[in-house]
Order: sequence, then structure tokens, then C-alpha cells
Amino acid sequence: MFTQVDFWLFFTGVYVIFASIYKKIALRNAYLFAISLLFYYKTSGLFIGILIFSTLVDFFIGRTIYNSKSNVKRKVLVVTSVCINLLVLCYFKYAYFFTDSFNYLFHSDLKVFNWLAHWGNGFASQSYFTVDKIILPVGISFYTFQTISYSVDIYRGNLKPLKSIVDFGFFVSFFPQLVAGPIVRAESFVPQITKPTEVSVSDFNRGTFMILKGLIKKMIFADFIAMHFLDRVFDAPEMFSGFANVMAMIGYSLQIYGDFSGYTDIAIGLALLMGFELPKNFDSPYKATSAGNFWRRWHISLSTWLRDYLYIPLGGNRKGTTATYIIIAIILGGVMLAFGNTFVYIMIPTLVLAAVAAAYVSPVIRNHINTNINVMLTMLIGGLWHGASWKFVIWGGLNGVGIVTYKFWRKISPYENSKHWLVHAWKVFFTFLFITFTRIYFRGESMDHIQRWYHQVANNMDWVHAWDILVNYQMVFWVMLLGYIAHWLPYSTKDKIEELYGKSPAPVKVVLAAVVGVICYQAFSTDFQPFIYFQF
Repeated sequence: MFTQVDFWLFFTGVYVIFASIYKKIALRNAYLFAISLLFYYKTSGLFIGILIFSTLVDFFIGRTIYNSKSNVKRKVLVVTSVCINLLVLCYFKYAYFFTDSFNYLFHSDLKVFNWLAHWGNGFASQSYFTVDKIILPVGISFYTFQTISYSVDIYRGNLKPLKSIVDFGFFVSFFPQLVAGPIVRAESFVPQITKPTEVSVSDFNRGTFMILKGLIKKMIFADFIAMHFLDRVFDAPEMFSGFANVMAMIGYSLQIYGDFSGYTDIAIGLALLMGFELPKNFDSPYKATSAGNFWRRWHISLSTWLRDYLYIPLGGNRKGTTATYIIIAIILGGVMLAFGNTFVYIMIPTLVLAAVAAAYVSPVIRNHINTNINVMLTMLIGGLWHGASWKFVIWGGLNGVGIVTYKFWRKISPYENSKHWLVHAWKVFFTFLFITFTRIYFRGESMDHIQRWYHQVANNMDWVHAWDILVNYQMVFWVMLLGYIAHWLPYSTKDKIEELYGKSPAPVKVVLAAVVGVICYQAFSTDFQPFIYFQF
């Protein structure tokens, strides 16, 4: 893990050998592929077999798609690739979700049984795997999307397949971003694999700067406030006032940003030191002026992936497709079965019929309906990608509602085109509140846990003792304030800080790195804080 000394000893050894072989491209790629497999094995053990399986399947399917002259065969192959990858992902990530949902809807009592582990144990004649539960392999959501992008980009004609399976394995498993992203698109990373390594002074400066910045974000702005305040509140919200719960949610927005963007900063920095460019994954998301603008700044590699491989194929902002209507029919049918009351049985068909009638009368209305359905489906599926639970679906749906609502609001808002700083500040503030307080569905461990949080906020704000909370946890709140100030600094100021770092002499960089290391490990606790997105 990037915050442990063990990793940096590992990386130092890897980098020393890399520096001696990087000029030989084939050897470099084979070496980094082997190191990445070792890294994943140390992270996930025998689940490395799933990674190798995905690599083999998509390498050969991608090559066959490229060599095929039949459009029908190409379509069958790309659909096969997508289905295999999604079935593997669904098996490990959504088995409990689908089983529990089925049991709830149809009042059955089906149990999850790990057939893959059962077959594996039978094949090996030993009990290597646990059969009574399915464990989620680390990073499966990330590398699954990467291998899908490879097959689809070849099918679309945007990419030529790699000739070597070792090179493709390197693309799938590159260790800095393997377990928590950013999601690397084949068309942007594959061309780098066949190029000679070039690490300029600028790349080295930027890479080390990103690593130091990522460590500060993770270990101070995320872990410190989580260990000393946030986790205590979220573990037992009923033991704290509503005010403390609200402050914990505000702190959680900083924590999850510091945690996830800290990881990707370090991953980008490590890749730069080896001559590879990973995509930017965050762009000051809490400067966003709307929910849609936020998702263009947050987890950019996922939101653009969903846009290009889901939203646009569903019809985007132009039309609806057969897949659009099938998916929305399944979702609405599930809602009707879940609620199972007369009001829902009447309301949903009535709304559907009204939408169909309006779409039939007006092409403009039809276009709006299709666009907004596609937006909602993309956000619902994006929510489900984050976790196999209805609370993630609700979270994704709320974000979808936020995006759609703002699309209509901006057409009637008298301040939409205003350049006044107060208007801009209000948009940023309101968007931040919306994003922060919909995240209770992201952070809450269960719907009961979320309800307890809501109860405290609604019934026990306890303003009388609010100052005591601020005083007793003042170090946490000072760190939170510093974190948000750093986040909201102008881009020009941040660029100047990075430029100043780059121009500083090597001894100054060494001293600065040592200072950052001391500060981070002074804030470090014996309670290990894994990266939040490892669970996704």
C-alpha cells in the first residue's frame, strides 16, 4: 500500500532494476508485467487467476476482431468480450445483491454458494478457496473496464491490437493504477507501450511532486480527520449531536477526496517516473457549479468511460435505443414489485403512458425524455458500479436527479449567465452541499445506519454544545479548514507552487520530501487506513 514503508522499499528495488533495462522496450514491458503480477499476487493472492483470465480472453478476442472481415462476426466477438467481462464482475461483485433482491421480491430463501471456489477446490483436490462466501477481488472493477475498452476500441477502429500478450498483460496490470485506478483507456495507454522510455527532468519533478501531494492528501487530509473524528461519529451517529453528524459529513467530503485523489496522484507520479502518462482523474471537483459539472471533475476516468461506453451507445442526448427502454422497464418493474402497493401500481404506468403520449405529440419532448432517461440510467449504473447495494443505486439516482434538475433550472434562472462572484460562490456552495449530503448513502453502512444519521440531524442538532464540539476536536477542524483552503486555491496559485518546486535545487527537494514524510508519519496511526476505493 502506498502509505506503508514496505511499498516504498519495494518500489525502490523495482526502480533500480528498471533504470538498468528501460532502453530495451520488450524487456522493460516484460519486467513491469512480471512486477505487476507479483504486486497483485501480494495484494490478492490466488485471485491473480481472474486477472490472467481476463487478460487472455480479451487479448485473443481483440486480435480476432481486428483480423475479421465480417461485421456480424466482429459484433458477436465484441459482445462476447463485454458479456464475459461483465459476468465475471457480476459474479464476484453482485451475487449477494441480486440474490438478496430476488429473495425480497419473491419471498424466497436462496443462498449464495461460491461455485467457482467449489470447482477450484475440486480441480486442485485441496480446499484453497472458501465456498460459503464470495470475496471481491481487489481492483476487479477497474481492470474489467480497461479490458472492455480494449475490445471496444478495436471494434470501433480506434486502436490496433498489441502483437504481444506480454505487452497486453502489462497494459491490464500496470501496478501503480491496478487496484484503484484511474481507469486507463486502451486508446490512450496502448500506444505508450511500444514507445521508448523518456523521463525528462520535468517528468521527474512532476512525478515526485504528485507523489508528495498524494501522500499529504491521503495521510493528513483523509486519514487524520477520519481516525480522530469522522469514524467515531459514523460508527455510532446516535452518540453524537446532529451538529457533529453534519460536520462529519462535511469532513467526509474532504476525506474521500483526499483519499481517492491522493491515491491517483501517487499512481500518476509513479507512472511518470517510469515514463508513462496516466489520465487525470480529478479537477478540483469542489469548485463545481452544478452536479453535472461536478461529475466532469470527479473520477474523470470513470465518468468519461460511462459517457463513451454507456451513455452514448444508449443514445446520448439524441435518442433512446432498445437497450434504453429494456433497462428502464426492468428498473420500473423492480420498483413496482419492491413496493407492491396500489398507489405505485397506478402511478408508474400512468407516468409511463403520459411520457409516451407527450413523446408521440412532440419530437422536442421526445428528445428531452430520451436524453434524461439516458442520464438517469448512466448515473444509476454508475452508482451500482461503486457498490452492490441499493443505497449506492439511490446515491447514483440522486446525482442523476441533480443533473437533470439543473438542466431545466438553468433555462429559467435569471442568474445563469451572471459573472458576479457572489453568484459563482453560491453555485459552488450549493453544489458542494448537494454532493456532500447525498453522500450519506455512500458512507452509511446500511439503510438503518443512514436513518439513525437522519434522526440525529432532524431531532437533535444541539446547537448549545456546538462550540464544545469545535473546541474538543479543534485540531481536526483546523486540518479540515486547511484542506478546503488548499482545494479552493486558484489554479494559478497551484501551478506556481508546482513550478517553484520544479525549479528548486535537488537538496531542497530532498529536504522537502523528508519534511513531508515526517509530517505524514507523525499523523500516522497504528490503525491502518486502507484506500476507500479498494472496496470498489
